[in-house]
Amino acid sequence: MKLEGVEKIASWRYLSRYDVRYRAPDGGEKVYEMFSRDPGIDSPEKLLHPRVDAVMIIMTDEPRERLLLIREFRLELGREIFGLPAGLIDPGETPEQAARRELKEETGLDIVEIRRVLPPAYSAVGLSNEQCVCVFGAAAGEIAPCKDTGEEITARWYSRAELRDMLERGETFGSWAQAYSFMWSMQTEK
Repeated sequence: MKLEGVEKIASWRYLSRYDVRYRAPDGGEKVYEMFSRDPGIDSPEKLLHPRVDAVMIIMTDEPRERLLLIREFRLELGREIFGLPAGLIDPGETPEQAARRELKEETGLDIVEIRRVLPPAYSAVGLSNEQCVCVFGAAAGEIAPCKDTGEEITARWYSRAELRDMLERGETFGSWAQAYSFMWSMQTEK
């Protein structure tokens, strides 16, 4: 495939919608609709070098016995789902700084140890070029209601057994949270 052009169709506060024109292997010209957090994509080159927009926060308690999940009302679904704390990286912030700020805002907890920061990965392939950094670590403190009045988030620690039960019952998860909860819950408890 050969990218031939990018056209911004609309732009809002957090997302922009683009049409990406490309030539398919059969020679036909096609248009692909996509969203981006970057409001300034004006060329195929800019499309190929996306910025890092968000952070995913994967925290255990200090003894590594429980995993932190949030339950959040998602307007686009009209229901609550289980997820991992996450948020956008503000201008000038590092992923680690954004993780500390977002975790505090969403859960009231503090990061006491950052164990690993992975390189950027795409969050919603097929829909967006958004890239996200996963920050792994330990958190502590008292869980408190979300400070952002625009979000309905409750946080809680879950044991491996509780997560296995939730997954078995078919609780509604975001895909990243479901995959990580499954893998973490299958680890041997220490």
